[in-house]
Amino acid sequence: MNWQDFIYSDEAVLLGKPVIKETRLSVEFLFERLANGWTEQDLLDNYPRLTKDALQAVFAYAHTK
Repeated sequence: MNWQDFIYSDEAVLLGKPVIKETRLSVEFLFERLANGWTEQDLLDNYPRLTKDALQAVFAYAHTK
């Protein structure tokens, strides 16, 4: 999995926080939801533009940091 295919940073979007492409969902936000008990399925159900591959990219991104 190449997380760069799904995640990018741009100073004009959320002050440069890493976000899922074509969304305003930051990596940080998604991890906060998971830390608060949300499941992967909860995220996918509540954010229709988020894909399973993009969510896997979030984990791959975190692994590199």
